[in-house]
Amino acid sequence: MTSSTIKQKPSLKRLWASFDALPAHQVEDSMILRILVQTLVIIGILATDVASGRQMSIWAIPLSVIGGLWSWRQRRKRNIMVKFLLAIGMILVLFLFFGNLIESLNDTRLVLAELLIQLQVLHSFDLPRRKDLGYSMVIGLILLGVAGTVSQTLSFAPLLFLFLVVALPTLSLDYHSRLGIKPEKSEQKLEIKIKGKDYRKFAYLILTICTLGLLIFALMPRFSGYQLRSFPVDSPEGFKNRQFDLENSVVINPGLEEWEEGKTTEQGRGRNSSPERGPGEVDMEFYYGFSNKMNQNLRGNMTPKLLMRIRSQARGFWRMLAFDQYNGQGWEISREDQTMNITRPHWSYRFSLPLSSSLGKTKSIVQTYSMVSDLPNIIPTLSYATQLFFPTREIALDLEGGLRSPFYLMKGLTYTVISEVPYRDLARQALRERSLLRETSQIYPPEITKYHLQIPPAIKDKVKTRALALLAKSPKPITSNYEKALYLAQSLKQEYTIQSDLPFFEEGEDLVDAFLFRYQGGYPDHFATVFTIMLRSLDIPARLTVGFAPGNFNPFTGYYLVYNTDAHALTEVYFPTQGWFTFDPIPGHDIVPPSFEEDDTFGVLKAIWRQVAGWLPSPVTAFLKNFFEAVFGGLYRLTIRLWGWVSSSIIGFLIGILSLVLLSFLAWLGIDQLQSWRKRRYLSKLAPMERLYRQMLNLLQERGYPKHPAQTPLEYAAIAKDYQQPAIAEIIEEISQAYVKWRYGGYTQDLSYLSEQFKLLKTQK
Repeated sequence: MTSSTIKQKPSLKRLWASFDALPAHQVEDSMILRILVQTLVIIGILATDVASGRQMSIWAIPLSVIGGLWSWRQRRKRNIMVKFLLAIGMILVLFLFFGNLIESLNDTRLVLAELLIQLQVLHSFDLPRRKDLGYSMVIGLILLGVAGTVSQTLSFAPLLFLFLVVALPTLSLDYHSRLGIKPEKSEQKLEIKIKGKDYRKFAYLILTICTLGLLIFALMPRFSGYQLRSFPVDSPEGFKNRQFDLENSVVINPGLEEWEEGKTTEQGRGRNSSPERGPGEVDMEFYYGFSNKMNQNLRGNMTPKLLMRIRSQARGFWRMLAFDQYNGQGWEISREDQTMNITRPHWSYRFSLPLSSSLGKTKSIVQTYSMVSDLPNIIPTLSYATQLFFPTREIALDLEGGLRSPFYLMKGLTYTVISEVPYRDLARQALRERSLLRETSQIYPPEITKYHLQIPPAIKDKVKTRALALLAKSPKPITSNYEKALYLAQSLKQEYTIQSDLPFFEEGEDLVDAFLFRYQGGYPDHFATVFTIMLRSLDIPARLTVGFAPGNFNPFTGYYLVYNTDAHALTEVYFPTQGWFTFDPIPGHDIVPPSFEEDDTFGVLKAIWRQVAGWLPSPVTAFLKNFFEAVFGGLYRLTIRLWGWVSSSIIGFLIGILSLVLLSFLAWLGIDQLQSWRKRRYLSKLAPMERLYRQMLNLLQERGYPKHPAQTPLEYAAIAKDYQQPAIAEIIEEISQAYVKWRYGGYTQDLSYLSEQFKLLKTQK
């Protein structure tokens, strides 16, 4: 065919001819490898759906299976038209990805997972080569990683284990394919291993990997300064972009009020007889304090129910509301109608909160809240929240620092908070808090004294007298308000007890008066009320705060599990120029509520230890605790001191570098000596003839002539003639022949003569 004839062809045919002229792809014929890779992808897709709690990608499993079957049948064809259609499909998927990305800029993990799944479905229709299967393996691994970051429960763990079980034989077959081993042989070997004794080795390998993974997970240091920040936001249907329907926001608690959207009842009596005043029963699911009025004459207990999962850089008291008006048997928010609505931009979920933070030392803490059950429209946060990433169009802020949503917090809602939390490290409390807060002024702003010193006149003198009597028991005079708050909180814990069968307060009877002088105690929340009123009687501004304790930390998921029974009341005390600080007077609780520690590097290991210690007898727990504190605590403190000295000056840095080089050399020398000792110990247990032969092989290996495991002794001796001197090759052959005769023929050899020959070999180079 002449060149002029080719030029007369249509351009499309010429393009097609150029495609046909391309070299054919090397086809992967291993069916087992394809099945295992497809299984890895399916596990990754299932893990993503399970971790996210959605069925967003279940459709991809049958489609990818169909694609895998089709590509197997068409693996030896060029499939040019199919590849062209797949390219168009990938472009459409890319446009769809960018559209979803714009709507989920705060958390792109699931959007990226959807993109990978869609690409994998398209990719499954064209898998002729081994490296194409490798791409699918990587996609399955990435999907599993995304699922691990999204998962909030241990339901992800079985899929992780299953992925490991499938991945090991997949990697083995993939390695065989890389070496060029025929598929039939690799499949036959795999079948033999599964049926034979090597099945145990496979199980041991899985167990070893799981054990090492758990140990690394527990021992891995977690430095808060290096934590990546992500701000997940998600909302169920009907919640996103909501706004307040009323002029002012109201507290919506489904358990305490008969509520309809945009309306509240005047009576305030709920479905479980939880009135705003007078005797009544608590709701079985909803905490009675999450309302604009808190009736502490209710009796009963809640049924435990999981409400939230919280991922936070530090634990703390998840604050909800604060009350400023005491009415004798409970609390009210006196300025309920003076909330401020805050609107976010259209392009971002971020609300900037005008909350005044503490003037003392603070730390920025990121928290992500995921609702498992419906909650009131009060938004839990750590104290001093400065930024909120929330899906509604607007939120409200009351004058006591409480945040409210236009709608109650629905199951499936996820939002993120950034708080500037004051340091409350108990280990350094005497050095930081007492030196700072003890010296604060006792002159308060008018807006603080106007609302946070209120106390019924009928009980003020009695309560003040009792508070002064408790303070008088201190061995030294207490002058600062901070010291008074600490001492009174501790005194209430010691002087009064929790009364689980407390009767209803009579009409007109004051809670604080009955607690102090009639019952000598009360319900746990009553301690916070009495403590708050005691401080007010001493002209120390205080308010009652309600929220949740940190909950149970799951070290495997990294989430705090918060139940409705974790809700309780605390007391916030105001210190000029420093802000509000929380105290907990409830018996059995720490006076300073849980907060972050300056060093929580091994927090997961501590959490695991607390769970294990709960199963062991007390003497065993005490012994192990003292032992580990003495050994590892001493090493840790020594390391910190050495690092501080090394990083303090250039001379210290240079000495540190030289010391590190010296230690590395000593470590290398020690490892080398250990290996030599293990070889000598191994050789000492062998028969004399085998020991001599192994010594010869070790010597030749050190000289750069190792023996391949597939070579027989005589093959190795024959090859030695090509690259060794005749005298050396003769000794190698002589010792090898003697070893083979002894090993396989049972003939006795002249060990004295052979030993002399080996000594001669050592002297020759």
